[in-house]
Amino acid sequence: MVFENKMLTHGDPEDEEDAPAEEEEEEEEEEDMVDPLETIRAKCEETEHCVHYKERLETCEARVASRSHTTEECTEELFDFLHARDHCVAHKLFHNVK
Repeated sequence: MVFENKMLTHGDPEDEEDAPAEEEEEEEEEEDMVDPLETIRAKCEETEHCVHYKERLETCEARVASRSHTTEECTEELFDFLHARDHCVAHKLFHNVK
C-alpha cells in the first residue's frame, strides 16, 4: 500500500528517466529549423528602401526618448517601415515555400 502511494505521488521511475531524453531530442529538432520568414525579413531590412524608413523610425524614437513630456508617437514612421519591409518580403517569400 505504501509503495502504491509513492508511485501515485512521485510517478513511475521509468517515466522520469525517459522524459529528459525526449525533451533534449525535441530541443535539437527545434534548433535545426529556421523560419524562412525571419531570414527574408532580415535581408529586406538591409535593402536601400527599407534602410531609409528604418533611419526615419530610429530618428523619431530618439527624438521621443529625449523628451520627458510629449504626446508624439512614431506610429507613422513604424507603419511606413513595416509596409516597406513587408512589401519586399511579399515578393520573395513564396519562392521559398513549396
